Amino acid sequence: MEAVSNGREQQPPSLAAGAGAAVAGVRAAVPQDNRKQPAPHIHYPFWFGGSASSMAACVTHPLDLVKVRLQTRTGDMPKSMSGTVVHIVKNSGLRGLYSGLSASLLRQLTYSTTRFGIYEELKQRFAPVTQDPNGHGGSTSAPPSLALLIAMASVSGFIGGFAGNAADVLNVRMQHDASLPHAQRRNYAHALDGLVRMAREEGIAASWFRGVVPNSMRAAAMTASQLASYDVFKRTLIRLTPMEDNLQTHFTASFLAGVVAATVTSPIDVIKTRVMSASGKSSIPQILREIYAAEGARWMFKGWVPSFLRLGPQTICTFLFLESHRKVYKQVKGLED
Repeated sequence: MEAVSNGREQQPPSLAAGAGAAVAGVRAAVPQDNRKQPAPHIHYPFWFGGSASSMAACVTHPLDLVKVRLQTRTGDMPKSMSGTVVHIVKNSGLRGLYSGLSASLLRQLTYSTTRFGIYEELKQRFAPVTQDPNGHGGSTSAPPSLALLIAMASVSGFIGGFAGNAADVLNVRMQHDASLPHAQRRNYAHALDGLVRMAREEGIAASWFRGVVPNSMRAAAMTASQLASYDVFKRTLIRLTPMEDNLQTHFTASFLAGVVAATVTSPIDVIKTRVMSASGKSSIPQILREIYAAEGARWMFKGWVPSFLRLGPQTICTFLFLESHRKVYKQVKGLED
């Protein structure tokens, strides 16, 4: 009896082992969802977008300068991007390609800090979020829909356009200044000098907020087409392709976002540049009539190629710098996988 009892006592572990093997076999046989799960959502500092955009501006400022010169070209000024570059270097030297850089940096520190910061905050507030089950200190969230991303980015961009309007007006003027006759040049020494002189000579409302409506509309369209599309492209590449959350994915997603942004914002960009570079009190409808009478419907995409050649690298550099900010932040906070 004792031997039989001992045999029965040893049988359950054997059965348990067999059951475990069977369960493992069933799990292996059942197809698993190969799609990658969303990465933990981390609340990054508000200023990351402005910092990354400022770094990108230092790289792409010459392209932005050429774009403005082409959009405000008059008379016998060069019609091509290469011709404009040669003209600038010939008349102002290599330093001429960085004319107005201080205004460009001021613009990024106001406009981009605001739009990126608000966009990320809205994503935190309105995307469904749960705590990260892996205990990495972040949280996981269901990816926001494209419509929701566009709405949040549009609101963020409009507010950012308003916040950065004064710096944007100054940026266009300083870049356009060297192409004007000497008697018409404003000759702002730097960004702060320009802001003070604009307020003193023209009044704050007439100068700092000149073209604020088309500029804010353009900023809304830019942010919606740039930030929202980057998030969607990045998410799609990671979830549906073998690509990981790495430099290759960031580059590809930002390149595609640059194409979308350049196409969407081209008509608004031309209007904004014409309005801000004008010294008189011409209204937007009047400017549109003048452009259409002189150039026809082609005005909508005038300078699209240099605009993309500027916006593409700008978008790529911005998001690469932004992702670098995020990577360092996660390393410092110990949030890396």
